[in-house]
Amino acid sequence: MAVDNTFVVEKTCPVCQQETRVIKTRSRLVVEKRDEDLCVHYKGFSPYYYRIWICEHCGFAADESTFTARLPNKHREKLWEFLKQKDLDIEFTETRTLPDAVGSFLMALIYLDIINGPASKKASYNLNVGWLYRFTGEYQDEEREYLTLAAEQFNESLAKEHYPIGGLTDSAAVYLVGAIYYRLGDYEKCTQYLSKIISDQNIRTSEPKVFDKARDLWGDIRSKKKK
Repeated sequence: MAVDNTFVVEKTCPVCQQETRVIKTRSRLVVEKRDEDLCVHYKGFSPYYYRIWICEHCGFAADESTFTARLPNKHREKLWEFLKQKDLDIEFTETRTLPDAVGSFLMALIYLDIINGPASKKASYNLNVGWLYRFTGEYQDEEREYLTLAAEQFNESLAKEHYPIGGLTDSAAVYLVGAIYYRLGDYEKCTQYLSKIISDQNIRTSEPKVFDKARDLWGDIRSKKKK
């Protein structure tokens, strides 16, 4: 099924500057459902398995937007110094397993640490890893571990970074942290974040979809507490 929904293209690695094969996913995917924390379940296929591109020559790994952007020279130099010592031999494959997909995100997180990358990007990667484990229905502990990391890093991001980032406004990011805590079963922390949205009439006017999501999730929590 993966081959039907993916295709191979060649891109220039921003670190080693060599042409490498990477996998892109097709846009025509059927959505089955969406979770509270914005995880999208697609029919018969998950594009999250292929979100991270990996250079088959040097082993650099990042999402498409990072991979295709021009790296600052100081970042490229740091990454190249690290990678050339490792002499990684990456086997290119068109179909990724769960360990392949998780491994790709963990590699990308290592490289983010090397260049002191933004907390928002680290949060996004860790959230995606949590989703990968969720899809299997078998790794609840691992899912919780990465969701917890994602929530902590989104918190750090909200304190230090200027939104919008990656399609998220600051209000949407606040909602997302609350939704992550909802998935973790920590309703107290969840309501702390949702209340920041529900109590702000400006958000109700400027971002009604975010406001409605927060209000609906608040209602779900109240129903659970009554039960």
